Amino acid sequence: MNTEYLKDLNAMQQEAVLYTDGPLLIVAGAGAGKTKTLTYRILHLIRSGVNPNEILAVTFTNKAAKEMRDRVTSLLSDRKYDSSPFVSTFHSLGVNIIRENAHLLGLTRHFTIADDSDTTGYIKEALKELDLDPKQFEPRKIKSIISRSKGDFISREQFIENIRGGFQEVVAKVWEKYDMSLKKEGALDFDDLLLKSVQVLKENLEIRHQYHKRYKYVMIDEYQDTNEVQYELVKLLVGENKNICVVGDTDQNIYSWRGANIKNMLHFEKDYPDTKIVMLEQNYRSTKTILEAANEVIKKNVYRVPKNLFTEKEVGEMITLHESFDEGGEAAFVADTVYSLLESGKVLPTEIAVLYRANFQSRILEEAFLGRQIPYQVLGVKFFERKEIKDVLAYLRASLNRDSLSDIKRIINVPARGIGKVTIAKIFANQFGDLPSGMQVKVNMFYGLLHSIREYMEDHSTSETIKFVINKSGIEEELKQGSAEEQEKLENIKELVTLSLKYDAFGAEGIDMLLSDAALASDQDSLMHNNGGVRLMTVHASKGLEFKYVFITGLEQDLFPHSRSNSRDAGESEEERRLFYVAVTRAEHKLYLCYAVLRTIFGMKQVNTPSEFLNDIPAHLTHFEQGGASSDDKIVYL
Repeated sequence: MNTEYLKDLNAMQQEAVLYTDGPLLIVAGAGAGKTKTLTYRILHLIRSGVNPNEILAVTFTNKAAKEMRDRVTSLLSDRKYDSSPFVSTFHSLGVNIIRENAHLLGLTRHFTIADDSDTTGYIKEALKELDLDPKQFEPRKIKSIISRSKGDFISREQFIENIRGGFQEVVAKVWEKYDMSLKKEGALDFDDLLLKSVQVLKENLEIRHQYHKRYKYVMIDEYQDTNEVQYELVKLLVGENKNICVVGDTDQNIYSWRGANIKNMLHFEKDYPDTKIVMLEQNYRSTKTILEAANEVIKKNVYRVPKNLFTEKEVGEMITLHESFDEGGEAAFVADTVYSLLESGKVLPTEIAVLYRANFQSRILEEAFLGRQIPYQVLGVKFFERKEIKDVLAYLRASLNRDSLSDIKRIINVPARGIGKVTIAKIFANQFGDLPSGMQVKVNMFYGLLHSIREYMEDHSTSETIKFVINKSGIEEELKQGSAEEQEKLENIKELVTLSLKYDAFGAEGIDMLLSDAALASDQDSLMHNNGGVRLMTVHASKGLEFKYVFITGLEQDLFPHSRSNSRDAGESEEERRLFYVAVTRAEHKLYLCYAVLRTIFGMKQVNTPSEFLNDIPAHLTHFEQGGASSDDKIVYL
């Protein structure tokens, strides 16, 4: 057998590729070529005589699955094969298993997969049937609890057995109605795609053995990110020969908030005795300086598989540690530095990334990039295009212009007031008198709110008016009681208050100026999105990506690490450190670490302590710079 392809691999990668039988744990550090190792392992198995369709490779995202599939196809292109490996995401694998065994679940092969809006709608209907107020029992929060329970392999019956408190009783009742709605529609939600697959394999030994015969070699990517139901599904798919290979990195486990259990990887050797462990520690991405910093940061964590990344690349530039007076100064530094990099002609916009811990931080950065006319792309929704921001701005526009029907339609039921589409249609058709008296009261209260906002803004500043809107409308109260996702929306709205401070000096014209600037910024953002540009994103969104130049902003205590990690839970604290490690290891050539002495949050300036993570980076690796404030502020030196 010709094994010339092994020359493309380093010694440890070769070891992983050549170990074909029995359980294998590949601990692959950031930038260590894990995808290359997996795809070459698939190539080697096939060249060794394994039928391609006997290989199952599972990863988490469609992007990762496509990349793996394309690489395998390219590696096998010199010969013709009658079949190919099954490369899939977990959820696609679940769909495949369910469709093949739909009759066992009372479904047809053409069952419906309920999306996010469908499932939220079912929960709202359940609350309505139970005569419960969605304002008091927020549908998305209930949905999040049900989803997390399913991911933790907790059934509704088990959930009921462990109920503590009235809210969990409501969840249990809603869950029952929710399941009934799914069943009635012949539908499954995303979590069911995995749960029902496990149910089929667990309850039917013969079918389980059929999959064991089909998939004689199972490979799982990003194993550290598996939750309980994914863990169970993998165990059920592995046959008696235990030909399972998992690849992962405990130092990049950053999704515990959505159920990822780091113990699945830490306990792999207990689950599969006689496991061979291969360490991929050679990094092909970053300079020696960046890797030394990353190693020093992560070694403080206890819950990990110890390793030490190294590289044969150059020492590289020192890490820039930049202190700004405030967030405006920080954004100006980032924009100015990026501008200089692009002006050099040696760097493409897409080779630069600006990372932050929380979504609200993007606003001031976007503003600085627009001011410098730097093309950029926000991974996620741009600040002024976020629904919650649009809702608040719509209140302002509707209070100023009652003829703005699109704004009224947008917010008349935000937060929910029980005003439906039929009522809105009658209002717009001037048939208000045809509405029931109770509905007329609700509609009049809404228009009364718009009137009070208009009156309030006449003798209050722009920022005070926005605070008034989010308070009196009920938006603030609704988001406060919501899930982590809703809390983040509230943070974004608070950032809108901070943004609006600079319009306060313009008096009554401030609101109009804010609304005009918001509309113009949205247009420019969409143009830059089409043209590509510098990437702005959260650290979570950056996982799996790499850039020549990386800026990590907002490195202040209680922001990064986030204040939530100050609890006694060591796991949360370690996850924040892993998140910083992921951010650092995105950089190939140059890393910038930025923090501000002052940061305005919800219209209030706060004095910040630099992030504890900065203390973990050896001084000889960093070059310290100090910048000023944003142009809007005056610094008085004492």
